[in-house]
Amino acid sequence: MATFAKSTEISSRVRSAANAWLVSCIIVGGISGAYMLYQLTSVGHAAFNTSSDGVNWGLPIATYVFFALTSSGLSMIASLAMVFGFKQFYPIVKRCIWLAIITLASGFAVLAFELGHPFRMLWAMPTGMQVASPMFWMGVFYTIDLVLLIIKFYLIMQDDWHSNLSKLIGVASFVAVILASGMLGLLFGSVAMRPMWFGSFTSIYYMLTAALCGAAAIVVTTYMAFDFDNRNMPDELRALAESDQLPKVFATLIGITLVMIVTRMWTGLWSNLDGLEGFHVLIRSPLFWIEFLLGLVLPFWMMLQPGMQVRMQPQMIAAFLVLGGMFINRYEFIVSGQVVPMFKGTWVNSLEPYFPSTTEWAMAIFGLAVALGGYAIGEKLFHLSATPNHTTQNKLAGAAA
Repeated sequence: MATFAKSTEISSRVRSAANAWLVSCIIVGGISGAYMLYQLTSVGHAAFNTSSDGVNWGLPIATYVFFALTSSGLSMIASLAMVFGFKQFYPIVKRCIWLAIITLASGFAVLAFELGHPFRMLWAMPTGMQVASPMFWMGVFYTIDLVLLIIKFYLIMQDDWHSNLSKLIGVASFVAVILASGMLGLLFGSVAMRPMWFGSFTSIYYMLTAALCGAAAIVVTTYMAFDFDNRNMPDELRALAESDQLPKVFATLIGITLVMIVTRMWTGLWSNLDGLEGFHVLIRSPLFWIEFLLGLVLPFWMMLQPGMQVRMQPQMIAAFLVLGGMFINRYEFIVSGQVVPMFKGTWVNSLEPYFPSTTEWAMAIFGLAVALGGYAIGEKLFHLSATPNHTTQNKLAGAAA
């Protein structure tokens, strides 16, 4: 009886925290969305600080890439239990899958508004059949990924974690997310006239950093759900939060990302090929050093300390820093790859300037509000801390919610 009362109290706290986040997101999303729509309908694409002969893809595309890859990473983290059998990660599986659905939907929303004709792409891209284009296959694989995520979440809602169908959907979803994130990287890596993007490295980089973003996102949102207090967590989830297992995975992914960023920067600065001048701009940018030192090096050091790995506050700080650093990384990767004019000749003596307009900032804020608001709805309605090892008290608490 005492256990049931505790579960009911925890469920009440989760709903209360989710309500606060949802109300905040509705207000922020409503204001930013209204401003964005007004600008797009009255001014159009001229409201962006992009141009056809300079930086074509700006902050909205960086925001889409950030959310799409975060979704991919969350699906990868869920696959640790659903595909590879690491059962200790079951307490975060359901939350990962719901977050993967919401962040992917948020990324699609931002991309749709950036295109200017949100509904045209629904029929133009599939019927265009541009099968030689990575952009076509990126859309195909991310659509498949979204459908499989929804099916997987539905099966879990039915308490179907281990059936043959559930296992098949889990494996298919993992394959789809690898192909989708890899194809998103290939979209940039295939653009030979943009040397800072070009190469097979981009696909591998996107897949690995997607996993890093997913690990950071699940740490942040899990603590958010329980009002930043692990004492409010169910026993299984609390045991995972207070263990060093997820922080070790987190630290490994940060370390791999650091190596990839350093080697990419080293190669770019060493080369004297045309089009790589953007690396010299990047190394002088304060944003790069914020991303590198605060967003990656500091969290990496923190997650290597045994005393910090099992404590909530260091985990939260590291995860927030990584998410902020990786958002900067997506922005700088996309923008720095375009600051050198295409097919430049000896008459070009400067690089293309770019700073996001207020409309572009509003679009990024709108995307964040959609993601966090959708996450809050999931916490209110779907008991995201459920595991295959439901106790009677957990089921009763979920029914009371």
